[in-house]
Amino acid sequence: MTVFTEDGVRLWASRSGGGDPLVLCHGGPGLWDMFGDMAAVLGDRDPVIRWDQRGCGRSQRCAGPWTTDRFVADLDVVRRHFGLDRMALLGHSWGAQLALSYTLSHPERVSTLVYVSGSGIVPTSEWHAEYTDNLAARLGEDPQRIAHWRELPKRDPERAILQWTADFTDREHALEHARRMADPWFDINHECNKALNAETVGTWGSPVLRTACASLDVPVLIIDGAEDIRPRSAVDSLEEALPRVRRVVLPKAGHLPWVEAPEGFRDALEIVLDRTSRPARR
Repeated sequence: MTVFTEDGVRLWASRSGGGDPLVLCHGGPGLWDMFGDMAAVLGDRDPVIRWDQRGCGRSQRCAGPWTTDRFVADLDVVRRHFGLDRMALLGHSWGAQLALSYTLSHPERVSTLVYVSGSGIVPTSEWHAEYTDNLAARLGEDPQRIAHWRELPKRDPERAILQWTADFTDREHALEHARRMADPWFDINHECNKALNAETVGTWGSPVLRTACASLDVPVLIIDGAEDIRPRSAVDSLEEALPRVRRVVLPKAGHLPWVEAPEGFRDALEIVLDRTSRPARR
Protein backbone atom coordinates (compact mmCIF):
# COMPACT_ATOMS: atom_id res chain seq x y z
CA MET A 1 0.00 0.00 0.00
CA THR A 2 1.24 3.51 -0.80
CA VAL A 3 1.00 6.49 1.54
CA PHE A 4 2.03 9.96 0.35
CA THR A 5 3.49 12.56 2.71
CA GLU A 6 2.66 16.26 2.49
CA ASP A 7 5.89 16.88 0.54
CA GLY A 8 5.09 14.12 -1.97
CA VAL A 9 7.32 11.30 -0.71
CA ARG A 10 5.90 7.81 -1.19
CA LEU A 11 5.92 5.56 1.88
CA TRP A 12 5.35 1.82 1.87
CA ALA A 13 2.80 0.64 4.42
CA SER A 14 0.88 -2.55 5.14
CA ARG A 15 -2.04 -3.43 7.39
CA SER A 16 -2.98 -6.94 8.53
CA GLY A 17 -6.45 -7.88 9.76
CA GLY A 18 -9.29 -5.75 11.00
CA GLY A 19 -9.95 -4.11 14.32
CA ASP A 20 -7.71 -1.77 16.28
CA PRO A 21 -4.13 -2.22 14.99
CA LEU A 22 -0.79 -1.90 16.70
CA VAL A 23 1.33 0.54 14.66
CA LEU A 24 4.98 -0.55 14.40
CA CYS A 25 8.06 1.68 14.00
CA HIS A 26 11.18 -0.15 12.82
CA GLY A 27 14.74 0.46 13.92
CA GLY A 28 17.73 1.98 12.21
CA PRO A 29 17.94 4.78 11.38
CA GLY A 30 18.19 3.97 7.70
CA LEU A 31 16.87 0.40 7.88
CA TRP A 32 13.43 -0.97 7.04
CA ASP A 33 10.55 -2.93 8.53
CA MET A 34 11.77 -6.30 9.84
CA PHE A 35 8.68 -7.17 11.85
CA GLY A 36 7.66 -10.31 9.98
CA ASP A 37 8.53 -12.48 13.00
CA MET A 38 6.66 -10.16 15.34
CA ALA A 39 3.55 -10.25 13.15
CA ALA A 40 3.76 -14.05 13.29
CA VAL A 41 4.04 -13.96 17.10
CA LEU A 42 0.95 -11.76 17.33
CA GLY A 43 -1.01 -13.93 14.91
CA ASP A 44 -4.09 -13.14 12.87
CA ARG A 45 -6.12 -11.96 15.83
CA ASP A 46 -3.84 -9.01 16.57
CA PRO A 47 -3.64 -6.69 13.54
CA VAL A 48 -0.61 -4.52 12.90
CA ILE A 49 0.34 -1.64 10.65
CA ARG A 50 3.89 -1.82 9.31
CA TRP A 51 5.66 0.88 7.30
CA ASP A 52 9.09 1.76 5.95
CA GLN A 53 10.39 5.12 7.05
CA ARG A 54 11.25 7.90 4.62
CA GLY A 55 13.99 7.00 2.17
CA CYS A 56 14.28 3.46 3.52
CA GLY A 57 13.37 -0.04 2.40
CA ARG A 58 10.35 -0.14 0.11
CA SER A 59 9.62 3.56 0.58
CA GLN A 60 10.77 6.08 -2.02
CA ARG A 61 14.42 7.05 -1.99
CA CYS A 62 14.56 10.77 -1.43
CA ALA A 63 16.80 13.58 -0.26
CA GLY A 64 15.36 13.72 3.24
CA PRO A 65 15.02 15.81 5.23
CA TRP A 66 16.56 13.55 7.86
CA THR A 67 15.14 14.98 11.07
CA THR A 68 13.07 13.53 13.88
CA ASP A 69 10.42 16.20 13.31
CA ARG A 70 10.04 15.08 9.69
CA PHE A 71 9.78 11.42 10.67
CA VAL A 72 7.21 12.28 13.35
CA ALA A 73 5.18 14.08 10.68
CA ASP A 74 5.47 11.05 8.37
CA LEU A 75 4.19 8.76 11.11
CA ASP A 76 1.22 11.05 11.58
CA VAL A 77 0.49 10.79 7.85
CA VAL A 78 0.43 7.00 8.23
CA ARG A 79 -1.95 7.32 11.18
CA ARG A 80 -4.33 9.53 9.23
CA HIS A 81 -4.13 7.34 6.12
CA PHE A 82 -5.49 4.39 8.08
CA GLY A 83 -8.18 6.50 9.75
CA LEU A 84 -6.91 6.19 13.32
CA ASP A 85 -7.97 8.82 15.84
CA ARG A 86 -5.67 7.26 18.45
CA MET A 87 -3.26 4.38 18.10
CA ALA A 88 -1.34 1.87 20.12
CA LEU A 89 2.23 2.53 19.02
CA LEU A 90 5.25 0.19 19.23
CA GLY A 91 8.79 1.25 18.42
CA HIS A 92 11.92 -0.90 18.37
CA SER A 93 15.48 0.41 18.89
CA TRP A 94 15.74 3.70 16.92
CA GLY A 95 12.02 3.21 16.25
CA ALA A 96 11.44 3.29 20.02
CA GLN A 97 13.04 6.74 20.07
CA LEU A 98 10.86 7.82 17.13
CA ALA A 99 7.71 6.45 18.79
CA LEU A 100 8.57 8.25 22.03
CA SER A 101 9.20 11.50 20.12
CA TYR A 102 5.84 11.12 18.37
CA THR A 103 4.06 10.46 21.67
CA LEU A 104 5.64 13.51 23.29
CA SER A 105 4.51 15.63 20.34
CA HIS A 106 1.00 14.15 20.04
CA PRO A 107 0.02 12.47 23.32
CA GLU A 108 -3.68 12.80 22.50
CA ARG A 109 -3.17 10.54 19.45
CA VAL A 110 -1.51 7.64 21.31
CA SER A 111 -3.48 5.23 23.50
CA THR A 112 -0.40 3.25 24.61
CA LEU A 113 3.30 3.40 23.81
CA VAL A 114 5.30 0.16 23.70
CA TYR A 115 9.01 0.96 23.91
CA VAL A 116 11.14 -2.04 22.86
CA SER A 117 14.95 -2.24 23.14
CA GLY A 118 15.46 1.52 23.12
CA SER A 119 18.38 3.41 24.65
CA GLY A 120 16.61 5.70 27.10
CA ILE A 121 16.85 9.45 27.31
CA VAL A 122 20.44 9.86 28.51
CA PRO A 123 23.11 11.30 26.19
CA THR A 124 24.53 8.80 23.71
CA SER A 125 27.96 9.27 25.29
CA GLU A 126 26.73 7.55 28.47
CA TRP A 127 26.13 4.17 26.82
CA HIS A 128 27.68 3.94 23.36
CA ALA A 129 31.22 2.99 24.43
CA GLU A 130 29.88 0.09 26.49
CA TYR A 131 27.75 -0.99 23.52
CA THR A 132 30.82 -0.97 21.26
CA ASP A 133 32.75 -3.09 23.76
CA ASN A 134 29.86 -5.53 24.09
CA LEU A 135 29.55 -5.78 20.31
CA ALA A 136 33.22 -6.64 19.92
CA ALA A 137 33.06 -9.15 22.78
CA ARG A 138 30.05 -10.99 21.39
CA LEU A 139 31.38 -11.09 17.84
CA GLY A 140 34.73 -12.14 19.28
CA GLU A 141 33.19 -15.35 20.64
CA ASP A 142 33.67 -16.65 17.08
CA PRO A 143 37.19 -15.60 15.95
CA GLN A 144 36.53 -16.48 12.30
CA ARG A 145 33.30 -14.47 12.26
CA ILE A 146 34.81 -11.30 13.72
CA ALA A 147 37.85 -11.57 11.41
CA HIS A 148 35.56 -11.85 8.39
CA TRP A 149 33.40 -8.97 9.68
CA ARG A 150 36.43 -6.70 10.04
CA GLU A 151 37.71 -7.35 6.52
CA LEU A 152 34.40 -6.72 4.73
CA PRO A 153 33.60 -3.27 3.24
CA LYS A 154 31.30 -1.25 5.48
CA ARG A 155 28.49 -1.22 2.90
CA ASP A 156 28.62 -4.95 2.19
CA PRO A 157 25.32 -6.63 3.22
CA GLU A 158 27.25 -9.56 4.68
CA ARG A 159 29.00 -7.20 7.11
CA ALA A 160 25.64 -5.95 8.38
CA ILE A 161 24.37 -9.52 8.73
CA LEU A 162 27.44 -10.58 10.71
CA GLN A 163 27.09 -7.52 12.96
CA TRP A 164 23.41 -8.29 13.56
CA THR A 165 24.36 -11.72 14.89
CA ALA A 166 25.53 -9.91 18.03
CA ASP A 167 21.93 -8.90 18.71
CA PHE A 168 21.02 -12.48 19.64
CA THR A 169 21.83 -14.38 22.82
CA ASP A 170 21.40 -17.77 21.17
CA ARG A 171 24.75 -17.99 19.43
CA GLU A 172 23.92 -21.28 17.72
CA HIS A 173 21.05 -19.69 15.79
CA ALA A 174 22.28 -16.09 15.66
CA LEU A 175 23.41 -16.21 12.04
CA GLU A 176 20.11 -17.79 10.98
CA HIS A 177 18.17 -15.04 12.78
CA ALA A 178 20.34 -12.31 11.26
CA ARG A 179 19.92 -13.66 7.75
CA ARG A 180 16.17 -13.67 8.23
CA MET A 181 16.35 -10.00 9.22
CA ALA A 182 18.09 -9.32 5.91
CA ASP A 183 15.51 -11.10 3.76
CA PRO A 184 14.48 -9.20 1.73
CA TRP A 185 17.54 -6.96 1.60
CA PHE A 186 17.30 -3.24 0.89
CA ASP A 187 20.32 -0.96 0.82
CA ILE A 188 20.92 0.76 4.15
CA ASN A 189 20.35 4.50 3.90
CA HIS A 190 23.65 5.61 5.41
CA GLU A 191 22.94 9.31 4.87
CA CYS A 192 19.74 9.00 6.90
CA ASN A 193 21.55 7.00 9.57
CA LYS A 194 24.37 9.52 9.91
CA ALA A 195 22.09 12.56 10.07
CA LEU A 196 19.61 11.19 12.60
CA ASN A 197 22.34 9.76 14.84
CA ALA A 198 24.08 13.15 14.80
CA GLU A 199 20.81 14.82 15.74
CA THR A 200 20.43 12.41 18.66
CA VAL A 201 23.94 13.14 19.90
CA GLY A 202 23.17 16.86 19.81
CA THR A 203 19.75 16.84 21.46
CA TRP A 204 19.14 13.65 23.46
CA GLY A 205 19.72 13.75 27.20
CA SER A 206 18.57 17.31 27.74
CA PRO A 207 16.67 18.44 30.87
CA VAL A 208 13.87 19.57 28.53
CA LEU A 209 13.44 15.99 27.29
CA ARG A 210 13.33 14.58 30.81
CA THR A 211 10.76 17.18 31.86
CA ALA A 212 8.60 16.35 28.85
CA CYS A 213 8.72 12.63 29.73
CA ALA A 214 7.81 13.40 33.34
CA SER A 215 4.69 15.21 32.13
CA LEU A 216 3.57 12.49 29.68
CA ASP A 217 0.07 11.30 30.52
CA VAL A 218 0.14 8.18 28.33
CA PRO A 219 0.64 4.60 29.56
CA VAL A 220 4.02 3.22 28.49
CA LEU A 221 5.20 -0.39 28.40
CA ILE A 222 8.97 -0.86 28.23
CA ILE A 223 10.16 -4.27 27.00
CA ASP A 224 13.84 -5.23 27.19
CA GLY A 225 15.86 -8.31 26.40
CA ALA A 226 18.11 -8.87 29.41
CA GLU A 227 21.06 -9.83 27.17
CA ASP A 228 20.87 -6.87 24.78
CA ILE A 229 24.40 -5.59 24.09
CA ARG A 230 23.09 -2.04 24.40
CA PRO A 231 23.28 -1.42 28.16
CA ARG A 232 19.81 -1.63 29.66
CA SER A 233 20.87 0.78 32.39
CA ALA A 234 20.44 3.58 29.82
CA VAL A 235 16.71 2.85 29.79
CA ASP A 236 16.49 3.36 33.57
CA SER A 237 16.47 7.10 32.90
CA LEU A 238 13.28 6.83 30.87
CA GLU A 239 11.58 4.49 33.33
CA GLU A 240 12.39 6.86 36.19
CA ALA A 241 11.03 9.88 34.33
CA LEU A 242 7.71 8.46 33.14
CA PRO A 243 4.69 8.74 35.47
CA ARG A 244 2.71 5.84 33.91
CA VAL A 245 5.07 3.00 33.11
CA ARG A 246 5.48 -0.76 33.28
CA ARG A 247 8.73 -2.52 32.46
CA VAL A 248 9.20 -6.15 31.43
CA VAL A 249 12.72 -7.59 31.12
CA LEU A 250 12.82 -10.90 29.26
CA PRO A 251 15.67 -13.23 30.29
CA LYS A 252 17.78 -15.01 27.67
CA ALA A 253 16.76 -12.51 24.99
CA GLY A 254 18.77 -9.92 23.12
CA HIS A 255 17.90 -6.91 21.00
CA LEU A 256 14.97 -8.60 19.24
CA PRO A 257 13.12 -10.15 22.20
CA TRP A 258 10.12 -11.28 20.16
CA VAL A 259 12.47 -13.62 18.25
CA GLU A 260 14.18 -15.22 21.24
CA ALA A 261 11.40 -15.00 23.84
CA PRO A 262 8.18 -14.99 21.77
CA GLU A 263 5.87 -16.25 24.53
CA GLY A 264 7.17 -13.77 27.09
CA PHE A 265 6.98 -10.98 24.55
CA ARG A 266 3.41 -11.87 23.66
CA ASP A 267 2.44 -12.10 27.33
CA ALA A 268 3.87 -8.63 27.92
CA LEU A 269 1.98 -7.24 24.93
CA GLU A 270 -1.31 -8.58 26.27
CA ILE A 271 -1.32 -5.43 28.42
CA VAL A 272 -1.75 -3.50 25.17
CA LEU A 273 -3.53 -5.94 22.91
CA ASP A 274 -6.31 -6.66 25.40
CA ARG A 275 -6.88 -2.88 25.73
CA THR A 276 -7.31 -3.31 29.47
CA SER A 277 -8.05 -0.40 31.75
CA ARG A 278 -5.76 -1.59 34.53
CA PRO A 279 -3.77 1.27 36.03
CA ALA A 280 -0.04 1.37 35.45
CA ARG A 281 2.24 0.62 38.36
CA ARG A 282 5.79 1.67 39.08
